[in-house]
Amino acid sequence: MTRSLFRREKTVDNAASRFPGFVVRGKRRFPWVFKILLVSPLVCLVQQPHSFQLHPPFLQAAGIIGADPQLGPQPPCGAEPIPPYPSLDASVFVESWSVPNFGRDWRPPACTGWSEVGFTTLVTTVARFRYASEAGGLLRHIGAISERAGVRYWSTTHKQWQILVVDAYAVTDSQSGQRRGDFTLEELAAGKVLYFEQADNLSGKAIYRMHIGEVSADRVVFDIQNVSTMRYLFIPILHPGEVQSIYFLDRESDGVWRYYSIVRTGRGANRRLMGNESSSINRAVAFYRHLAGIPTDQEPPAAR
Repeated sequence: MTRSLFRREKTVDNAASRFPGFVVRGKRRFPWVFKILLVSPLVCLVQQPHSFQLHPPFLQAAGIIGADPQLGPQPPCGAEPIPPYPSLDASVFVESWSVPNFGRDWRPPACTGWSEVGFTTLVTTVARFRYASEAGGLLRHIGAISERAGVRYWSTTHKQWQILVVDAYAVTDSQSGQRRGDFTLEELAAGKVLYFEQADNLSGKAIYRMHIGEVSADRVVFDIQNVSTMRYLFIPILHPGEVQSIYFLDRESDGVWRYYSIVRTGRGANRRLMGNESSSINRAVAFYRHLAGIPTDQEPPAAR
């Protein structure tokens, strides 16, 4: 393994050592060959507040020891995921893969359905969570677009909880934007393509396409991407198809589900997005909490 492979930015966010509930990787740049020597980016929070410790077996499970560093994130598609799932009562695991060289050349796993190579930002969120309902209950929650309104996240700029999703509703198609009711369970069948409009606190309104990839009693997979341009202060920052996310929900046992998500902005996205890593992390966690039925403004945030 040599230093010339690529440089992968990651570390434990300082908040992780102060607040239980999250493991966050990202931010500092360390050449791959020195990662384990200088500081381990994988930290498992122990039960006592204000403390953490390293777990070599977890490093091995995560693929950091003895793995090909060029793999990048690997969703649960017939192989063990990278990053791996934490235990049920452990932290939500969040990683930002913000490395210029890696971002330019990364090839998405085939099961994502994404064809474009590379990224500007890439965040994975991995967790186990308790959910009493069957897959149909999760699907109804996914289809209840209007319930996204009011989702909150921690703003690292304003240092407070803020509303992330100002408004959200299903629409009839990608062109007219005609408002309609939430999607029904029957509409959320495998292979279906649906559209919704969402207004967030920064980029305003945009129309999104939601594709239902897989639906069974034990697995739900869906992906989302923007189909209209997203702007900040009237400046285009994300063109159609430049915001993509995919979600894998797998039932592990009665009342326990696994969650794996990848959220990326395309290689052609506005470079201003690269400097706001903590915001990307907090937004990804806000959606996980919403789907898992956890208050989205529950302390602590993933990144301060």
